[in-house]
Amino acid sequence: MAEAARQPVQAGANQRVTSDKQDDHVSMENLTPAEIVAELDKYIIGQRDAKRAVAVALRNRYRRQQLSEELRQEVQPKNILMIGPTGVGKTEIARRVAKIVEAPFIKVESTKFTEVGYVGRDVESIIRDLVEISISMLHGQRLEQVKDEATKVAVQRLAEILAEQFIEKRSMKNGRKSSNGDSGQESLEEQLRKEQASKRRLERERKRLLQLLDQQALEEETVEIEIESEGEFDEYGPLDFVTSMSPEDLHDTLHDFLDGLMPRRNMRRRVSVREARRILTQQEANRLVDLDAVIDEAIQRVENSAVVFIDEIDKTITPNGDYGADVSGEGVQRDLLPIVEGSIVMTRYGPVKTDHVLFIAAGSFHNTRPSDLIPELQGRFPIRVELNSLSEEDLYAILTEPRNALTKQYEALLATEGLEIIFSEDGLREMARLATEVNARTEDIGARRLQTIVEKVLEEISFDAPAIEEKNVTIDAPFVHERIGEVAADEDLSNFIL
Repeated sequence: MAEAARQPVQAGANQRVTSDKQDDHVSMENLTPAEIVAELDKYIIGQRDAKRAVAVALRNRYRRQQLSEELRQEVQPKNILMIGPTGVGKTEIARRVAKIVEAPFIKVESTKFTEVGYVGRDVESIIRDLVEISISMLHGQRLEQVKDEATKVAVQRLAEILAEQFIEKRSMKNGRKSSNGDSGQESLEEQLRKEQASKRRLERERKRLLQLLDQQALEEETVEIEIESEGEFDEYGPLDFVTSMSPEDLHDTLHDFLDGLMPRRNMRRRVSVREARRILTQQEANRLVDLDAVIDEAIQRVENSAVVFIDEIDKTITPNGDYGADVSGEGVQRDLLPIVEGSIVMTRYGPVKTDHVLFIAAGSFHNTRPSDLIPELQGRFPIRVELNSLSEEDLYAILTEPRNALTKQYEALLATEGLEIIFSEDGLREMARLATEVNARTEDIGARRLQTIVEKVLEEISFDAPAIEEKNVTIDAPFVHERIGEVAADEDLSNFIL
């Protein structure tokens, strides 16, 4: 039943939609390690060893695809263990690299999972959530791909609906006189003549309305359309997987299954032409996309190119075998073993193999060591890279170099209020110095400290921005020191405020 549910049920025009973006996806995966590192350098400062390890792991995926089918199945991904303090870029490296190659990506906290038998989420839900993410991502890409075609068809439909409604309104005003006239039997020829005249009238009205719709001259007019019911994925809720699902996944599947048994009725609503255009475009796009093929390809993407980032893996280590809130931590490690090594996880869309999913685990390992993980799990992460703590120069670079630097974000945000914010070099270096000082004296949270520092520096400006008359504001060293210098110098205050 599961395999049958995943077979495509549409053909023809829909078939080309499911394969149009395949070449783009392959070309994104065909990046050399140097190109991947160069892309990561645009957003992440330093940590070259981690970037190189991830780049090689992704390039090996492309290399694997070039092998024969027999050998391809034997090549396993080289999972990575990142070791380093918080805020140095572990999560960002994994997230960015998955985005570069358009791979399904999920970040999970290992502390949110429990050993089988305890109340909580089991580790197999990672793969189920990953499948949902992959389907949503691919379905969105397919909808975007057919958007232009769907828009054209939607405008045609909208013109027909408007033409019928306009003609119906006219006939209601003028039609009574003719209907009260001769009610005798008309000849077949007379009936055909009237039908042809009606069709010509409808076609003229439709062409006229098409011109007006192209000129967006009817956007505020109201039109009555049929709203199709949602829930295109409801049909995929097979009960074959009941025995292998967690309680919450089982609840979702049963809900969808029972919901699918209820008859769905479309509703008629009066909306503006602008809103009708959007609704009809969405409906037509959904018709052009083969959902079964989307699910099949999404599962293939999960099996061959997905990236799972498991954060706080060190928190599953129970020191000295003590019992406490993390009593099932070692059990979580044991449950992760088969998934990381390669197993089949049952989802609502069918079985999913994890043999070639790339797993990246990360942890600070402040009070523990990677060797404290159970030996079997250690062996599943053969590549280990250490990420360095951020220096003052690194923090300064983070404020100035990345494409998504905090300073660039605040400049763009406050520009919406008509303010021009200028960060001088001495102001940037002062913020980097203060962040380094507070990190050294309190808890080292890496680049996240900059977010607190910058927000505190710009707090008053952000609040008063709409009323500030002086539209050019320079953030220099005295400005920074005036806002947070005393707070940063006071150890008690900085513990609470910064």
